[in-house]
Amino acid sequence: MSIETGGSSDGRPYPEKIRGISVVPEPSRERLGERELIDYGQHRTDLLRWAFDVGKNPDRAEGYAQQTVFGRAYRLDQFSRWVWDEYDGYTTNITHSYADDYTRYLVRRDGGDEDKSNHQKAIKMLFKWKAWNGTGETWNPDVTINSNSGTTNPADFFTIEERSQIRETLLSFDSVPNYSSCSPEQRDRIKQHLAQRFEKPKRDVTPEDFERANSWQLPSLFWTALDTGLRPIEVRRANVSWVDIDNNVLRIPKDESSKNSDN
Repeated sequence: MSIETGGSSDGRPYPEKIRGISVVPEPSRERLGERELIDYGQHRTDLLRWAFDVGKNPDRAEGYAQQTVFGRAYRLDQFSRWVWDEYDGYTTNITHSYADDYTRYLVRRDGGDEDKSNHQKAIKMLFKWKAWNGTGETWNPDVTINSNSGTTNPADFFTIEERSQIRETLLSFDSVPNYSSCSPEQRDRIKQHLAQRFEKPKRDVTPEDFERANSWQLPSLFWTALDTGLRPIEVRRANVSWVDIDNNVLRIPKDESSKNSDN
């Protein structure tokens, strides 16, 4: 796992980003004093590293996915600024009372249940971390916000036409002509391309490399993801053992699914 370490470019004792996520987003950076900024930066650094390293399942040292941490880090910063506005200014001592008040605020405000539910999941993660490091307890909210994503279409989806275009594009993407059908000049150009692609000397490129370039691996991967609705992290975790050929079913183990409630 690659996590940025060291101080920020302006000399503060925390990194500017951890795996592409801003430790202190601009809205918070602009409103905090120097000492508050250092304290908040260190607080967020510890939280984000925990989330990536062990946050999802501390007993198994399993961290959350990048996409999950990205969204929750952004929402937790929003929550922190709301607490500072509503109460006595800057603090990292977030209490269950603050979280319950924020939940009631989320319920009243405009916006979809999906986003509100994700805010609540982010806060649950915060208290899970506080319980893990001994500075607090897990949080059971007074009001639980349920996502309605199961009854609505996702915001970003491919139309039938777009799905067809993706399938057809993948048939030609990075493919090369058959070795035996190439002219000597064409074969020489393709060998140069394949030498760079496979990081080997041009003289070592063989007909087998032409076949390798036309592998069905990438089309199969994308087509399966399109047909099954796999999320990126599930594509990464995918294993042939998930395939139940006898019943024509793809069985994703519960602990590997990104759609579990706490992922």
